[in-house]
Amino acid sequence: MINLIVADNSELVQIGLSSIFSDCADISVVGLACDEHQLLELTTAESNAMVMIDFTATGFSVDTIVSLKQNKKRFVLAITPEKSGPTIISALKAGVSGYVKKDCSKQEIIDAVRAIGEGDQFFCGQILEAIRNEKIDPQDADHVDFSCAPVNISKRELEIIGMIAEGRTNSQIADMLFLSGHTVNTHRRNIMQKLGVNNTAAVVLYAVKMGIVSPNRFLFSPESTA
Repeated sequence: MINLIVADNSELVQIGLSSIFSDCADISVVGLACDEHQLLELTTAESNAMVMIDFTATGFSVDTIVSLKQNKKRFVLAITPEKSGPTIISALKAGVSGYVKKDCSKQEIIDAVRAIGEGDQFFCGQILEAIRNEKIDPQDADHVDFSCAPVNISKRELEIIGMIAEGRTNSQIADMLFLSGHTVNTHRRNIMQKLGVNNTAAVVLYAVKMGIVSPNRFLFSPESTA
């Protein structure tokens, strides 16, 4: 039996998600949480329950997932309306076992809960597409390490790193900083060379690790298509 807690700030969403499992003999919804405080109280009482959470909803954050994972190896399934690269990265870094979208089919959400309950990872098709586009490796996202050697990042490059982490495209960055697209491309290439990375996901991880940007800051940012 998989015990499940549904965490979302909308009562309607809570009821809707709970109803998905009404015919599942192997899945039991044991609690509903409308904010982080209520969720942490529920998980204390239901110590073995899996948590399905929209960490982008008001009352929750990526830090909620971190708190859930701190004291024990708890299974967490993220379910959000958004699928931007930075949002996925923040969830993976926090320790989710799977990620689906709120517009996924009933069966896909059930499959996700069952797969995670068996100790596997599960990502719906839309999330897998975003992961491929961002060149994110779910197995490695929590283990990216950067050299401790000093890196000479200019003020302008720091500014651009922050914008990349927020999901801004090259054209958006160019417009915001009054630069040409070619100049932004050059800055981006130099940043990756200095950091020793080769994709946007790694730049975002660097930005979070170095405190250039907070994960919560870019949860609702537009999806990067650069």
